[in-house]
Parts: sequence; structure tokens; C-alpha cells
Amino acid sequence: MSNVLTAEGIAAAVADLPGWRYDAAGGPAAGGALVKTFLFPTFRDAVAFMVRAGFEAEALDHHPDWTNVYNRVAVRLNTHDAGGRVTAKDVELARRLEAAAGGAGREAGSGRG
Repeated sequence: MSNVLTAEGIAAAVADLPGWRYDAAGGPAAGGALVKTFLFPTFRDAVAFMVRAGFEAEALDHHPDWTNVYNRVAVRLNTHDAGGRVTAKDVELARRLEAAAGGAGREAGSGRG
């Protein structure tokens, strides 16, 4: 089982991940998730991000729950083998997704899109 983060660990991680937040939906037993919606200039840019992100996810053997609609990619990270709680693996994947976005992905709602 992966290293489950405390509330303090989650808060510290979110503070270090631009645009990410903790969504406690489902209550404490469900564990919640780290979430972010990336906004790209075009659909092609969004898909290119998902391809790059897919390689990072595969390298970690940790795969995001995500959806794509046109230029938006909504990401939800938690660890299934930890009971759906947030772990260090989720934080590492979030960092890698930020790198894969290369600054091109803005958080949804932060500008025109």
C-alpha cells in the first residue's frame, strides 16, 4: 500500500502545486482527491498534454482519472490501492503533470478559454 498523506501533508502538497486543490468529496472515509482542470489553447494541445502525461503516469504505474472536453483536461488523483486516499504517488504524478503541461496549461477559469 502507498504512503497515505495526512491532512497537513495534503495541504503542504497543494500549496506547492499551482492551481491544484484538495477535493474532499465523498467524505473522510473516501479520502478525497487532488484535482485540477488544465485549460489549453486548442484541442490538439490538450491531447498532446494527455499523451505526455500518459507516459509519466505509466512510468509511475499510477494512472489518473481524467476527462477531456475540447481544450480542457480535468484531472482527479487518488490512490485506489490506498482506499481512494491521497498518497505520495498522487503528489508525484501531479508534479509530473505540471511538467508535462510545460506552463501551457492554465487552470480553468484563470483566463479566456
